[in-house]
Amino acid sequence: MSEPTETEILNRVLSVPPRFKRRIVALAGPPASGKSTLAERLAEILPAASVVPMDGFHLDNRILSERNLRARKGAPDTFDVAGFYHLLDRLRNEEEVFYPLFDRKRDCAVAGAGRIDKTTQTIVVEGNYLFLDTNEWRRLHSFWDVSLYLDVPETTLRTRLMQRWLDHGFSQQDAETKVDTNDMPNAKMTAQKRINPDMILKEDLL
Repeated sequence: MSEPTETEILNRVLSVPPRFKRRIVALAGPPASGKSTLAERLAEILPAASVVPMDGFHLDNRILSERNLRARKGAPDTFDVAGFYHLLDRLRNEEEVFYPLFDRKRDCAVAGAGRIDKTTQTIVVEGNYLFLDTNEWRRLHSFWDVSLYLDVPETTLRTRLMQRWLDHGFSQQDAETKVDTNDMPNAKMTAQKRINPDMILKEDLL
């Protein structure tokens, strides 16, 4: 079976009528799979569309340190899932909604840095764990009008993740530790513990 083309994805999304004021498209995938790039591309080709990343709901580093979770930053239990849930609920119908964005350089979320206004008809939500079939993450699944999963080989992910941390100034050894003990386990979880999406996309779509 051939992989869906950009046009086929567009047609699939537009064929699904929104159940509320706005259509919500979920784009999930492992870290470094290219979700942000693809989400921005979809927002460009879909009419009146905007991107809302899940990463704005990272818990602050101080809280992670208090809970001994700093080394696991990016794992499912290092996000404010309840806060993310309430944002999604508001996005369906409210005319104007502000939301937090994650600043990678500062390694923290910035409150109210993103905005959705009344002209937005489709929202592309992107994040690692949108389809995670565990605990409170399951509650998110009721929001998706269309669900897309970006599937990328583990070897490619590891190469990209290593380069990400090296670019952030990590040593080779520290980057390998971070990738092997946190990033890759998180990546495998997105594939192994997910509810099946409407469409599975491959990296060559990017």
